[in-house]
Amino acid sequence: MLAACLGLVLSVATAAQPATRWVASWGAAQQVPEPHNELAAHLWTDATLRQIVHTSLGGARLRVRISNAFGTEPLLLDGAGIARARAPGDASIDASSARPLTFDGRATVTIPAGGEYYSDAVTLVHAAGADLAISLYFKAPPARQTGHPGSRATSFVGAGDRVAVANWDDAVKVEHWYALADVEVQAPPGTRAVVAVGDSITDGNGATTDANNRWPDLLARRLAASGRPLGVVNAGIGGGRMLRDGLGPNLVARFERDVLGRAGVSHAIVMIGVNDLGNLHRNVSDEPALRARLLEDLRQAYRQLVERAHGRGICVVGGTITPYGGSDYYKPGPVNEADRRQLNDWIRTSGIFDGVADFDAALRDPAAPHLLRKEFDKGDGLHPSGAGMRALADAVPLESLRGCRSARGAKP
Repeated sequence: MLAACLGLVLSVATAAQPATRWVASWGAAQQVPEPHNELAAHLWTDATLRQIVHTSLGGARLRVRISNAFGTEPLLLDGAGIARARAPGDASIDASSARPLTFDGRATVTIPAGGEYYSDAVTLVHAAGADLAISLYFKAPPARQTGHPGSRATSFVGAGDRVAVANWDDAVKVEHWYALADVEVQAPPGTRAVVAVGDSITDGNGATTDANNRWPDLLARRLAASGRPLGVVNAGIGGGRMLRDGLGPNLVARFERDVLGRAGVSHAIVMIGVNDLGNLHRNVSDEPALRARLLEDLRQAYRQLVERAHGRGICVVGGTITPYGGSDYYKPGPVNEADRRQLNDWIRTSGIFDGVADFDAALRDPAAPHLLRKEFDKGDGLHPSGAGMRALADAVPLESLRGCRSARGAKP
């Protein structure tokens, strides 16, 4: 009798296991675009935005999340579609792959202020690393825009409803994304995703437009080559800080939306702090008490993020802060370098993280550790070059993306 009951329980449990799960394959952190990065109102009016995104996972079924996270009024989307893009930097699509995006079966949808909506699932077979074109048609501009200025990818704007039009010959080009939060694929149950979250270094300052060579992109390729592909989402924001709002919201405030809320996430790689340290020196004071307080506040914020992530079964890899001693913008002195090293030593040795990516060691000049190695420097003493992006991707220990050392974390 007991054996029969156990068999029944096991059969029910097995039947309850889903055959697939949604996993984030591409994503971007949302913010209010600065005035010079806003899309002009006339380009929103009776116009289609075609935006190209680079996936990290392949699949046959997908859905798109549209964002009005920072809108002050409902956002009316009057039509949408998705297709395989012909090539990065090209507005053309493979017409045979074009699919309409609907919401509860309807072509139009109204997304409340502060909200984000998923599209219905669509069948679109695509490989990992595919470029997808998402076309959004609007009859009127939003009251306040939500987007991601640092796309490092060309988007296109065309007059009228061009969602289903394959070739655009007269498009306006903009290097930003608008109203796109992420693309998710339907994947086998064991499939997972990692979110790389940070500032402009993660966002891709130093990468080449339309080349998809930001360090998270290169990490995705490295993972695929290792035979253990993960979805990789880039949640960097240029100018981003841990503790205070900059060009976008502070990381503590956006951690839920940009990291914890992503589908299928098992790991986060957190590299942030250079703008917290640099802005204190540039705009406030190097007074010892203020510096000590900032370091303690940063350590506390890291602890809070890790605690929140572990509560969701998400592992956290701490990334050390790369050198910026040659930055003409921040012009840091010896005390700022001492603070950076102190924080990095804590990231390496505190034991609160489930792994450490020593980005500092990967990029620093051995002869002058406060500086980036020349070949890894974009030229501004702060942001990595293309070779620097590769070094960052290679600095992530892949074993840290397999499971958590912490008893509180998940062990996928």
